[in-house]
Amino acid sequence: MKLKSHLRFNKQEQSGIFFLLFLIVLVQGVYFYVTYNSASKANKTFALNKSLQYKIDSLKAKALEKDTVAVYPFNPNFISDYKGYVLGMSVDEIDRLHAFRAKNKYVNSTSEFQEITKVSDSLLKSISKYFKFPKWKNAKSNHKIAKKSSVKSSVIKDINSATVNDFKSIYGIGDKLSGRIVKFRDKLGGFFVNEQLYDVYGLENEVVERALKHFQVLKTPVIRKININTASVIELYKLPYIQKKVAYGILDYRNDNKTIKSFDELLKIENFPKDKIDKIKLYLTLK
Repeated sequence: MKLKSHLRFNKQEQSGIFFLLFLIVLVQGVYFYVTYNSASKANKTFALNKSLQYKIDSLKAKALEKDTVAVYPFNPNFISDYKGYVLGMSVDEIDRLHAFRAKNKYVNSTSEFQEITKVSDSLLKSISKYFKFPKWKNAKSNHKIAKKSSVKSSVIKDINSATVNDFKSIYGIGDKLSGRIVKFRDKLGGFFVNEQLYDVYGLENEVVERALKHFQVLKTPVIRKININTASVIELYKLPYIQKKVAYGILDYRNDNKTIKSFDELLKIENFPKDKIDKIKLYLTLK
């Protein structure tokens, strides 16, 4: 008896099997198509979100930069209300410093600053690293004469009234340098402190030290201070410490902010000579 092969199907069965295989292939094709498109959209969405997140992070960084106040080395004798607030000082601590300064006195050390203001040890530790006391000391007048050498006071002349010939008497100072000293002094309106002689271009330190044994600030000059909030570029540029591009920078900053309320704001101006801020303030006024 011959057995019927299991691999033989009639036409109806063959059609059914073919249709079933076609349906399976179709379903798989649809499945892979939907899966691929979903993954592709997910990747695009992820890329879009990544780009958006980068923009958000950039904006946050810029916002933090605006909110952060950069602290530069400064003379603690000239801390304004705003500066004190930024540093974390209380109103009472700032008022104690201002009351001390109102007596025409100056803080000359970190320990003296704490003694006057009563700031805590922790606050003093965080802000004192930015203190920059001038080389010269202040006492009776706005600017006391720097410590004199052993030369008798009778041979010392006032640096603000000395002539070209007087300066030429110092070894190392000839016609050119003596004329430059007088020109620099006249543009300033007078020296307030002896150390300003170091700012004269071309004078070597040893020559300055030699000159200060014979010439010192014996009388504080009376000058018309420059109003930083109304001065023109030309007026600002007349001050030897301020270059023309810095003068324009001051005007731009003033126009953007309407007014300059503190000398410390000048430190935000590009190329401003931060190391000479204490000397520059002697020739400026805010109102």
